[in-house]
Order: sequence, then C-alpha cells, then structure tokens
Amino acid sequence: MNIQIFGTRKCNETKKAERFFKERGIKFQFIDMKEKGMSKGEFNSVAQNNGGLENMINWEGKDQDTLALIKYIADEDKLEKILENPGVIKTPVVRNGKQSTIGYQPDVWKGWS
Repeated sequence: MNIQIFGTRKCNETKKAERFFKERGIKFQFIDMKEKGMSKGEFNSVAQNNGGLENMINWEGKDQDTLALIKYIADEDKLEKILENPGVIKTPVVRNGKQSTIGYQPDVWKGWS
C-alpha cells in the first residue's frame, strides 16, 4: 500500500484517518494542504473516483466568499480557483494508488490491500 493523506493539522477527521493507519501499522505520507495542496493531476484523479469536482468541496467551510465565487464562476475556471485555495477541499483526502476517498471512511480503507 502507498497511502497518502491530504489534510490539515487542525482537522479532526484528518487526525482520525492518521490514527486509523497508525493503529494498523500502515505507513502513510501526510501532505499538509495549507503548505503544499494537491497537484492538478492528483485532484482530478481523486475527483474522478469520488463523483466529480463538486463532491471535493467542503461547502460548509469557513471561507464562504471563495466558496461563493467557486459556485458561480465558469466551470473551466473552477479547478484553478480550488487549487489556489486548498482550504475549500474536503479533508482528509486519502489516496492509495488509483483508489481514493474523501472524508473519514474506515470501512473503505479496510478493503484496501
């Protein structure tokens, strides 16, 4: 397994995901969304596996101004605006090769091998 956890240090769901893999002795790489964010390819891959761009966004997030902008700008501009503001992406994003999840989903992770 090649686990990557994209999240933030303050996110409780991200902390729970880290604990899930630690408890099972599974190594993972943590990527802090505040420092690095996701590449376009990573984002598109996860979005494709999880029902599209709209599902990747935390619509209840703190940055309501940016969220409103994302909601109403042209579709072709949305991806760029999201990648510029990784704080609007739902966390944790957990990747295992081509498989991925958004949010805390231990039932899915248990099926990964």
